Amino acid sequence: MSTDQEVSVVSLNGQTPSSRRSICGIEELPSFHAEGVTHVLSLIDPDLAPISAFSRYPHHLRTILRFHDIVEPRSGWVMPDLGHVEQILRFGERLGAGNIESSDASHLLVHCHMGVSRSTGAMLMLMAQADPQANEDHLFERLRAIRPQAWPNSRMVVLADAALARSGRLTMALRRHYAFQLAARPEFRSWMAELGRQVEIDMAAE
Repeated sequence: MSTDQEVSVVSLNGQTPSSRRSICGIEELPSFHAEGVTHVLSLIDPDLAPISAFSRYPHHLRTILRFHDIVEPRSGWVMPDLGHVEQILRFGERLGAGNIESSDASHLLVHCHMGVSRSTGAMLMLMAQADPQANEDHLFERLRAIRPQAWPNSRMVVLADAALARSGRLTMALRRHYAFQLAARPEFRSWMAELGRQVEIDMAAE
């Protein structure tokens, strides 16, 4: 298991994070510097250099996890694994998972390289963690409301499904989400195939 966690902790005056959630890619990060971001989860490639955009952000709590956006093993690449999922969920615990809706004074931002796969997978599991009784399809609807182009990394979701004791329901809802996205955004079919994600396209048909 290969994980790398970098945490920058600042005082948040006892606040618990709020219902404001955002997802973006690296190129979009500068547009959030004045948006009152208080918590950041960065999911980036292992060899990516430090991101300069955060120098303009206000004080915030940031966790960095480094792994590649893949769903099947590749030589020399770091797959998402249970350790990464556990660290994301620990981040959620620090947010105050049971009270994530309780404060409108904070703002959670989750980002990866494009704001499509790793970040949406992480946001989904954080929402599922915060609301254990939430219907899985409704969680995906809420995810699409935050990031319409969401295509969560399937390996992350499958691992989170087990870690959150969702008994396969999160994975089944992911299949329906993929089918929805392929119907709404047909270009995803060729895009994901080119990225080596045919297994996820196939999931939509099962």
